[in-house]
Amino acid sequence: MTDDFTILLAEDNEDDAWLVKRALNWGDIHNPVHVVQDGAEAIAYLRGDREYSDREQFPIPKLAMLDIKMPIVSGLKVLEWIRTSSQDGLKRLPVIIMSSSDSQKDIDRAYELGVNAYLIKPHAFRNLVSVLQSTTEFWKDIAAHPHI
Repeated sequence: MTDDFTILLAEDNEDDAWLVKRALNWGDIHNPVHVVQDGAEAIAYLRGDREYSDREQFPIPKLAMLDIKMPIVSGLKVLEWIRTSSQDGLKRLPVIIMSSSDSQKDIDRAYELGVNAYLIKPHAFRNLVSVLQSTTEFWKDIAAHPHI
């Protein structure tokens, strides 16, 4: 279950997106990662709008990783859209918030909206590798997945 395990990463900071992809690679996670730079683009990807309509090239992900503070549409708004979506089971998509915010208000709100996990981005690269490796392996190899 590795080749079809696509990850959607919604991260507006290009350096952070690069670090996440590099950390996944260092953690021996070599699954496709599609990066979008804001919440509106994340929703367009999930809907299959515009350039994302080709599901061969842009498949529905098995895991979404969202930053909270993104332009246009925040990660929390994307999460809310996912959990209330009427699109073919999309509301069951596993979603992880990855944020530098350790605000209890943000954490509580994310769980109220139905996030599967809230991760505070580690500062050290090796810790990021460890967190992403264990989290991704859990969702990829251990957890049973809903039909989406």
